[in-house]
Amino acid sequence: MVVNLRSKKADELYEIKGTQLYVGQAGVKKRNHNDLTLFVLSPETKVAAVFTQNKFSAAPVQICKQHLNAKNNIRALVINTGNANAGTGQSGRDNALKICQKVAEKINCDVKQVLPFSTGVIMEPLPADKIIAALDNIKESYWDVAASAIMTTDTVPKAYTKRIEVEGNPIHITGIAKGSGMICPNMATLLSFVATDAKVSQQVLDSLIDEVVEKGFNSITVDGDTSTNDSFVLMATGKTNAKIIEDINSSEYAQLKLALQEVVTELAKSIVRDGEGATKFITIQVNGAKMHQEARQVGYSIANSPLVKTAFFASDANLGRILCAIGNAGVEDLDVSQIQLFLDDVLVSEKGGVASQYKEEDGQRVMAKPEITVQVELNRGKEKATVYTCDLSHDYVTINADYRT
Repeated sequence: MVVNLRSKKADELYEIKGTQLYVGQAGVKKRNHNDLTLFVLSPETKVAAVFTQNKFSAAPVQICKQHLNAKNNIRALVINTGNANAGTGQSGRDNALKICQKVAEKINCDVKQVLPFSTGVIMEPLPADKIIAALDNIKESYWDVAASAIMTTDTVPKAYTKRIEVEGNPIHITGIAKGSGMICPNMATLLSFVATDAKVSQQVLDSLIDEVVEKGFNSITVDGDTSTNDSFVLMATGKTNAKIIEDINSSEYAQLKLALQEVVTELAKSIVRDGEGATKFITIQVNGAKMHQEARQVGYSIANSPLVKTAFFASDANLGRILCAIGNAGVEDLDVSQIQLFLDDVLVSEKGGVASQYKEEDGQRVMAKPEITVQVELNRGKEKATVYTCDLSHDYVTINADYRT
């Protein structure tokens, strides 16, 4: 079940000048299924990326970091599904490089100007020869087709787009993402590729990705597991007529950041809405913290609690589980007598216990809804954080038990 996913339709997605997309079938896991995507970027394109912090990072993640550190202009991204190429040691790195070399020969660039990405089953050898052969037969395509080609356990493609005007000149942003399970920052089991025709300096692009990832892909969780392959790539082709943005304190930077944040946040939320087996979409807003980090701690403690998540699935107003999760968040000197807990507009708890006006039927009414907001008022400061999550259903177990079969 997908919880009210609002992904943009194919005819609503803006094409980004300076990017060419190609899609094909390598047969990595399934036949007659697009599982190979290639982005070819104009030479002027600037690229920034953030990756998983899992110590068992996949071979393509390792190669991406090396190629980005080489400070070459990135000219291509190549993505396969069906196999994560993780837990594969040196042979995995060799296979990723073979694929990069094939792409480099195909578009006439240096191998270090190619970034590889993989997603799928961990600890299985990557069939590099299949992917290399398929690169000869890929066809030019569009963002919506690429959004489908990068899917694994996703049930629907995820794409979002935005157009703004800066001093009368249009700037476009389009992005795609995949992810459904093994979702928890930093980052989540996701791949996301976002491009804009904005003209920016590399410093500005690096600043943009650091800022928008925090409230986007670093604010979601499905099951508390962080993948080996998480990658988010931001590309700026510079093909707009708007002037170059070089100052992070400028109004132009603020405009672009706001639009980009919308795209990234909507992509992140779409992953949660398509969480494996999800039937509820839950926003957890934690206010009144001393520090932003403690607000996030409380949010994630609630969002990752199996007891809380199964209560949401059952529409069971067993809301003491949320208080328990708050208490387990590891916030020092937390005065529980100051905490207020709301479920949508219903005050559930205050002064360390049940709110005097709370009625279980009110909590039950909210718990039955497909979209729910949990609001925690810590009343100890001015910092806040938002975390997006979903419930935990029987289907989550089924999907992951049957994943390889």
